[in-house]
Amino acid sequence: MTPTDRHAWLLPSAVADLSSDGPQGRRPRRTVRDWVVDTLLFLLAAFFGLIAADVTEQLNSEIVAFADQIVGAAACCALWLRRRWPAGVAIVLTVVSTIAPVAGGAALAALFGVAVRRPFRETAAIGGLAVASSSAQVFLRPDPSLHPAAAVVIGIVMTLLVTAWGMLVRSQRQLVVALRERARRAEAESELRAQQAQRLAREAIAREMHDVLAHRLTLLSVHAGALEFRPDAPPEQVARAAGVIRDSAHEALQDLREIIGVLRTPDDDGGGGDRPQPTLGTLDILVGECRAAGMKVVLDLALDTADAQGAVPAATGRTVYRIAQEGLTNARKHAPGAEVTVTVRGRPGDGLTVHIRNPAPTGPVPHVPGSGQGLIGLTERATLAGGRMDHGPAPDGGFALHAWLPWPS
Repeated sequence: MTPTDRHAWLLPSAVADLSSDGPQGRRPRRTVRDWVVDTLLFLLAAFFGLIAADVTEQLNSEIVAFADQIVGAAACCALWLRRRWPAGVAIVLTVVSTIAPVAGGAALAALFGVAVRRPFRETAAIGGLAVASSSAQVFLRPDPSLHPAAAVVIGIVMTLLVTAWGMLVRSQRQLVVALRERARRAEAESELRAQQAQRLAREAIAREMHDVLAHRLTLLSVHAGALEFRPDAPPEQVARAAGVIRDSAHEALQDLREIIGVLRTPDDDGGGGDRPQPTLGTLDILVGECRAAGMKVVLDLALDTADAQGAVPAATGRTVYRIAQEGLTNARKHAPGAEVTVTVRGRPGDGLTVHIRNPAPTGPVPHVPGSGQGLIGLTERATLAGGRMDHGPAPDGGFALHAWLPWPS
């Protein structure tokens, strides 16, 4: 049960349309609570009508007293129509009560219904009519047991009390409706936030899987393609390519297990699993793997601080590693045989710069399928880290990638 459902019993059918003054559209059916309230108002109006009828019977003739009783009974029965025509019933009963005191209780009950269901301006107008009616009744049908001034004051006080009570009920109902609508809106916003969080989590997982697995799978694809196009290669080259394929497949499986471990037991910095996360200190290992696979890679790592690799924040170093990994992967796919230069510079306070460049390929480029999402994911990663990344063709026909990442002093 939602919070809104727990308060639903507070909302009678009248709250469905607090400003309804007629059968416009489909009129809501009375609930059990509505029947109880209408019955109580009918009985209260009848009770006050009987008291007034007893007084008028002593002061007037039998014909006038009988006519008052008929009018009072009709006024009480008219209260059953107040939900459909609240303003009309209230105006008619207020006017009738001016000359028939037995209808005064029914007129007050109708005024209460107007205060509950109609806007303040309309309620104030009908309330003013009720004050004028009660004041005129003092002189048209005087009660010898009451001073005229006291009777006028009593009529005004009763009208104000009934009006204030009805407006209080209306305010409470409107407050419940507003709270219910706010709860619905909050639930909708919470669901939207959950959906956005799921979408962001899926994007982060996809980006991490691409960054981690693309490097390994590209090695597999390149060396498998070399074996396919060079079936007559020397046994030493075939053995070396098979070893690279085996090692890359093993590393890819390990990386996949690591990602699954992240999904099962995430921690604060996005790491997980048994294997350590890559940092700037493992950049040499990445370059060594690429060289062992036959790539020509020049690494120029110069950081202006003592123990630079340990001083670089782990998240920043991991981002540098992923940028270099994606740059080397793209160079291997689109410029096989070309020499790739990886330059990393920086100092605390100035930030880290990563520049990866490869010339145009000198021979045919085998087709290696790719999604094209790697550079987009790296740009998002650099932006999330507070930096920026640019990439594009170089003037000599090659490709260049440049990134800057913050390094706090």
